[in-house]
Amino acid sequence: MTALFDPTAYPSTSVEWIQKLIAYDTTSRESNLELIHDVQAYLQQQGLETVLTHDASGRKANLFATIPAADGTRTGGIVLSGHTDVVPVDGQNWSSDPFKAEIRDDRLYGRGTCDMKGFVGVTLQLVPEMLATKLSKPIHLAYSYDEEVGCVGAPVMIDDLVRRGVKPEGCVVGEPTSMRTIVAHKGINAYRCRVHGHAAHSSLTPKGVNAIEHAARIITAIRDLADDYKSMGPYDHDFDVPFTTLQTSMIRGGIALNTVPDLCEFEFEYRNLPGVDPEPILQEIREFIDLKVLPAMRREHPDALVELEKLASAPGLNPEEQAAITKLVRELTRDDTVRKVAYGTEAGLFQQAGIPSIICGPGNIEQAHRPDEYVELAQVEQCEQFLRALIRSQAVAS
Repeated sequence: MTALFDPTAYPSTSVEWIQKLIAYDTTSRESNLELIHDVQAYLQQQGLETVLTHDASGRKANLFATIPAADGTRTGGIVLSGHTDVVPVDGQNWSSDPFKAEIRDDRLYGRGTCDMKGFVGVTLQLVPEMLATKLSKPIHLAYSYDEEVGCVGAPVMIDDLVRRGVKPEGCVVGEPTSMRTIVAHKGINAYRCRVHGHAAHSSLTPKGVNAIEHAARIITAIRDLADDYKSMGPYDHDFDVPFTTLQTSMIRGGIALNTVPDLCEFEFEYRNLPGVDPEPILQEIREFIDLKVLPAMRREHPDALVELEKLASAPGLNPEEQAAITKLVRELTRDDTVRKVAYGTEAGLFQQAGIPSIICGPGNIEQAHRPDEYVELAQVEQCEQFLRALIRSQAVAS
């Protein structure tokens, strides 16, 4: 496939950068290497060193680049973080090509304009300004893969930062917040449950183990646990959904009406408040399976089995109001409101690695993942103003 990026004619505005990035189909199931390699070429043309960290298949990569301080320092400083993958457009009714960003009514439409190639595009546009500024501390660019399927790529990049001793002092994750500050989010934990029963003709049900029926018992227990958290807490009313939630989202099982199903698979997730340990939640589900479901299944057939497979997990983000990055972003945005959100981001992963983090970026989360996703052009401009102020704040005092 021909690369979409011409290093001799790279974009000259943030909107053009966003349009360039949108033209890459980086749906999480696809490779993001074309986008990464072409952005790498641009950054190298600017004289920057880049570090790529790949997934096990080699089809995907994170990119990390550092704009050094005026004295050459490459450690410490601030990370500007964004993910390069987007969610699918399958089955969605778009008014225009989702991978050809177009402007209508002062909005830029396309898959990823809001979540979150808008922020990434602005950071790339401002690289020359970062380089032209006499920085007191470095500014780092961190572009990850597979955030949309459970924040899979960022841990690989963060582990590399720790190994190399980069030790950033703060991180801004540019997820869509309408350029308002978000100081906390929930953790996310996703699992697949496989219930293995025993097949039989439906006229001989006592000779089989109905995997769907036993899976339903587990699903009901997960719902009961969700109801307990809703009714009894703990609560944090700064969140839009102020309690820990659980839900089953997908289920598959059975081959025919007249066959006792020997397999049922379902996927569930729970989103814990920061400060709520996710492990006891999983342990309670495991105990229900081990003490209630499995004994009943094995009374029907000794080979019955239930498996739990972790699909993804990412920690919640705890507020750090006294952190320098929080104070800086609040000062630059003139926003002191405490906001916490139920969705997850990579900010919790950076915080877990000892890097205080905050979320602030262009676009409204309500537009993310929907057909005709868009970002307001005014939001792009506001993001430019914010990042320019951040760059100036890192300049050597004159």
